[in-house]
This record gives sequence, C-alpha cells and structure tokens, in this order.
Amino acid sequence: MKGDELHEGLGGERSGEGSDSEVWQRLSAYAYLSAPERLEYVAVMRVFCGTLLADLAVPDVLGKLAQAGGPVAALGAETLTARLEQLVRWGNLLRSTHTVTATSIAEYQRSRSRYQLSKLGERVQRDADEVLAGADAAREVSSELLTLVDRGLGEIAALAAAPGGADPQQALEKISTLFAQFAEFAESVRDFYAYLGQVLARYDLDGAEYQGFKELLLDYVEAITEDVSFRAPRIAAHLRAIWPHLPTLLSRIDAHAAGIGALSSALPETRVQRSRGRELADWEGLRDWFADSDGQGSQVDQLRDATLRALQSLLANAKRMLRSASGEMSRRRDLLRLAAWFDAAEPEEAHDIAVAAFGLYGARHLGVAPNPDASVPAYVSWWTGPVVDVPVALRERGSRALRGRSAAVEDHGEQKRRLVEQAREQVAARQAAAAELRSASGRFDQVRLGSAAMRLLLELLTTALGNAQLHTEAGEFLLEGAQAGDEDLGIRLTAWRTPGRHTVLRSVDGDLTADDLTLVVDSSASAPAAREASA
Repeated sequence: MKGDELHEGLGGERSGEGSDSEVWQRLSAYAYLSAPERLEYVAVMRVFCGTLLADLAVPDVLGKLAQAGGPVAALGAETLTARLEQLVRWGNLLRSTHTVTATSIAEYQRSRSRYQLSKLGERVQRDADEVLAGADAAREVSSELLTLVDRGLGEIAALAAAPGGADPQQALEKISTLFAQFAEFAESVRDFYAYLGQVLARYDLDGAEYQGFKELLLDYVEAITEDVSFRAPRIAAHLRAIWPHLPTLLSRIDAHAAGIGALSSALPETRVQRSRGRELADWEGLRDWFADSDGQGSQVDQLRDATLRALQSLLANAKRMLRSASGEMSRRRDLLRLAAWFDAAEPEEAHDIAVAAFGLYGARHLGVAPNPDASVPAYVSWWTGPVVDVPVALRERGSRALRGRSAAVEDHGEQKRRLVEQAREQVAARQAAAAELRSASGRFDQVRLGSAAMRLLLELLTTALGNAQLHTEAGEFLLEGAQAGDEDLGIRLTAWRTPGRHTVLRSVDGDLTADDLTLVVDSSASAPAAREASA
C-alpha cells in the first residue's frame, strides 16, 4: 500500500487536530519498511545515511548503489526517481535547495532534482538497521554501569549540597555522563528480558537447550536481580538528597550553558529536544525506575516480578519435558468422570467404585509393617487413625523391588598404601632427629641442629617444663622433675636450673637461648645417670 492510500485508509480514525496530523506524518516515515519494494527503499536510505548532510541527485545514488552491489544495483534511473519521490512524500527525504551547476541541458535535467535526508528519516533508518542487526540476539546486561550510576549520583549529591552550590560546568559533565550510563543500562535490561521472555515462551526446547537456559536463569538473572536490589536503595537515597537542590542546580546549568535550548525562546515554533538530564522529567523518570513514587511500583519491582515469572515458565517447561519423556498423558477428563460417579453414588457404592478405580483394599494388603509400639483397635477409622509411612516405590509404582544397579565398592588400596608410606617416612624422620639430639647433647652451642631435630627438642622441652615443679631452696628457685621422654624413640630430655648458665640452641631455622637452664638429652635408660654425672 502506498503512503497516500494508507493515509486515506486511516483517515477516518484521525481527528483532524494538528497534533494527530503531526503524529500521522511521523508514522508515515515507517511506511517504506512494509512496502513491497522494501529492500530497494532500505538500500536507498542506507546510501543517504552513509554520509552527513548528504545532497545527492539520481546519478549519485545510482553510482553508490552500484558500488554496494546486490540486486538493487541494477535499478534503473526512472525507477529510482519514483522511489526517491515516494520517500519525499513519506517524509524520509527532503528536496534539496542546492544550486545546480550544469554545462549542458542533459546534465541539468539529470541533476536538477537533488535530495537530502530528513531528521525523522535518519532516525527511522538507524532504528531499522539496529533491529535488523541484532533483533534476535541475547544482549548482555551492562550491570557494571549501575555501580557507576550509584557513584555518579553520590558525587552530584555532594556537589549540590556544597556551600555556595555546585560548579555548573562540573555538574553538567557529571549529569550528562550519569544519564548516558543509566540509559545504556536500562535499555540493556529491557532487551535482555524481552529475549528471555521470547525463549521461555517456546515449547520446543530439548534437554540441552533447557539446561543452558536453566543455568542462564539461575545464575545470570539471579546475579542481575541481586545487584539491582543491592544498588536500588543507595540510588534512591542519593536521589532524595539531590531532589531539594535539583531546580536550582538545573537553573544554574541552563544559565551557564543554554545550548540549543535557546532556540525554544528565540523561535517558539521550533521544538527542541534537550540532552538527558537537563529537564526535570528526566530526573523523575530516573527516580521512578528505582523508587515507587506514585504507588504504581518501580522498575526494580517489575524486575523482580519478571524474574519470578521467568522461574515459573522454566518450571512449566520442566514439567512438560518430564511428561513427554515418561509418556504420561493427561487424565483430567477421566478423573472428572470418576468424580461425578463418586458424587452421585451412595456410601456403599462409593467404596466399590474406589476399589475398582484404584485397587485399594484394606491396609493389611499393602504389606507395610505398622509401628509395633502403637496398638490401634480395629474400630478406629482410617480418617482419624495414625498415618503409616509408605515407601515412595510402593506408593508410586506399586513395587518394593529396588531399581537401578548397586554401586561398586570403592577401592581404597592406593590411598591406604600412600598413608602407610607417609607414616613410615614420618617415623624415620623422628628417629633420625632423636639420634641427632643424642649425639649433640652437651655441646648444643657448638652444633647446628636440623629443623626436625629442633622441633623434637622444643617438643620435649615444653613437656619437661610442664611436668616440672618449682620450689625454693636457700633463696634459689629450683626445678624438680623437669623430664620428658619418648619411649618409641628411646630418648629423654632432662632440664634443671643452673643460675648464670646460658644454653644456646642453634638450628637452621634460628637460634634459641635458654637462660639459667642446663639441658641433657640421652637414651631413656641412662637419663638419671647423665644428670648425676653433669652435677
């Protein structure tokens, strides 16, 4: 349908007011996307969108179409002229006022009609290319921008509350950055959830696709929801702090940099679209995204509801796949007919119907052993009597046989061998350390012990000091019974207090000085004799 025909077809639905006429003119700019020659129109519009302030005649457009190639490259001059004139009527192109310079009448006839792109036409084509490029793609949510929005609002709140007010240029830069980040984040959220709803509405998902989308929903969507829920209260608090200063802040920014907004006062008939964040309505939209200001719910609440609906759709798909895998059929009609029989039957007939329909007789036929500690008389009704736990296999399949293959017993032989070898190495290392201590006894200040020997010595010394008893004799403190040993290693350490004696224990890990102590390490049987000889 041509643009004029479409205009006439919908003419009865328009009210003739100026605003409706303007809306109709804007909607007409989308007509070429649904026309039968839509591929030709899109190729022509891409030629004009390829350069800024394009002012092209028919020969110029033909040349660029030939360079691009494809079926549209064979378009004739007359057909192309008809396409360009139709785009002018739809409002996608404008006639150019460019002065034509020609050297011949033929050249003038070819170049007299020149066209340029309209703002509306450029916007429509840009949106169309974006849709064609990634309409079905899963767009990643730019959740990292939410952190930047939180940080930017905190900085703006600090600037607005500063003594003397915020610097207009600095505030303008931060506001422009903030709204660019928020617009990108909000758009990515809308695109992602639209894609998610499209996928979950499918009923042809196989097992692999379902598993992938399940992980996407449970991990990725949960992370997005948690991040938004965490940041939303902080952002709402920043907005509450900014809101009293917002009119003054926007006024100072307008006085500092009016920008293209000055056209609205100089030319009242010119509509001006300000950059995001320069109008109070932009801030109201930002506030409504994170906080419920009108009782209709915020976008954060809608995000949570959308996540819940996605989970419900995922469960519905899971039930569908389980039913199709088990061959289960819907028995709703049969159950409704059975319920009607029960409703019309007498009590005695209802028992017979239940037995015939479900095969349920007395509880003794189930083969489930009752609780031996509970004695239930025979006259107790099933409705009021105690409940008997029925195994799942018996309840669902009517069989008590175990299903599946028993798992093989795991072989721990290699692990046991490794643990025995490790224990043997530890015992050998402690025995070597004990032999090293016995050989170094009496000359600790001359020998540098290994790490294992020093650890064993400190272990014995700690135990010996813990076993010792402290008493005073002739004004001196003495240690009694400061001994410790290891019967498995055949080693014993004896310590006693010797005033003025400094025993230095040297090792590869460092030196330890024991003041007023004498240490003797010897075999377990010879420890008392060693102390007497030292004394």
